Amino acid sequence: MKIHEYQGKELLKKYGVPVPRGAVAFSVDEAVKAAEALGGPIWVVKAQIHAGGRGKGGGVKLGRSIDEVRALSSQILGMQLITHQTGPDGQKVKRLYIEEGCDIGRELYLGVTLDHEKSQLCFMASTEGGMDIEEVAEHQPEKILKEWCDPLVGLADYQGRNLAFGLGLTGASVNKCVGFMRALYKAYVELDCSLLEINPLVVTKGGDLIALDAKVNFDDNALFRHPEFQALRDLDEEDPKEVEASKFDLSFIALDGNIGCLVNGAGLAMSTMDIIKYYGGDPANFLDVGGGATTEKVTAAFKIILTDPKVKGIFVNIFGGIMKCDTIANGVIAATRELGLTVPVVVRLEGTNVDLGKKLLAESGLNLQSANDMADGAQKIVAAVAKG
Repeated sequence: MKIHEYQGKELLKKYGVPVPRGAVAFSVDEAVKAAEALGGPIWVVKAQIHAGGRGKGGGVKLGRSIDEVRALSSQILGMQLITHQTGPDGQKVKRLYIEEGCDIGRELYLGVTLDHEKSQLCFMASTEGGMDIEEVAEHQPEKILKEWCDPLVGLADYQGRNLAFGLGLTGASVNKCVGFMRALYKAYVELDCSLLEINPLVVTKGGDLIALDAKVNFDDNALFRHPEFQALRDLDEEDPKEVEASKFDLSFIALDGNIGCLVNGAGLAMSTMDIIKYYGGDPANFLDVGGGATTEKVTAAFKIILTDPKVKGIFVNIFGGIMKCDTIANGVIAATRELGLTVPVVVRLEGTNVDLGKKLLAESGLNLQSANDMADGAQKIVAAVAKG
């Protein structure tokens, strides 16, 4: 789950992370009032969308007067902001963050995420602040410093000093950097984050460290521990299909292909996408209906898949353990009748009540193609879609 910059900064501030003063605005008038309340002489007008690269896309501007703040707010609010993370369609800006100016001496990068291979949190730091860290990693990997934290110990002070020295910090700034990292570590763990990224981390001309930007992402699997985070969601920034799927407790991720996938179990879903690719197709989504899906859930899954205009066929691949094949069959039949499907549907069933499931499909009188196994199903749906 992603949240906006201003929301992330409010959370980090509670952990002692220094951030500039600022206020969110949903209109030009609110932006002007925020600037007046902050006082000048310089303000930063920032578009708030769930994507990086806002500055390069024209979504972050410097205002040197209230009139400039008004003009920039009018320009940015409502614009379709396109960055390397939004895709070609961009994202409409519906809220702004008006922030006080900062006396920037240096711009650095600092991030925390989970290293799945080592099962440890990894602190990453770089002197190349303000740049896309992906570009730095690709072209100048030696400029990314890393320290891994033992989960029983956390971030040790010597590790913080290693990173601070590696960033070229000296004097009091070193201890300030170590304290900054400690606060980030505590926030990451207690908020159940999947990513904390400060880019840029600014060293002021006076030697203070300030989070000039903040990207805070939460681990979806831990959201049950933080019901208060629901108030931070901005549904306008999320894929409508994924929002709808969450209402039915479906695991759904939209992709760029044209073959919809309805599967039970994450591992089987991954294998299904792989085998579709192997036979020349392109999956349109990852969709796991889970082990306890009902007819209503399967129908909802079909509807979500079909809201994607790129979908030209659907592959239903079910291995019935806890999930019974006849339940899936009834869901497929109900969805087909309710939605009046015009795209080809291939169904592969295996496991509990498989014979009953196949019998229900065969006797439905609907244009549902049965498959003997995964490979057979993948080949059939790829061929059906290719025919158009």
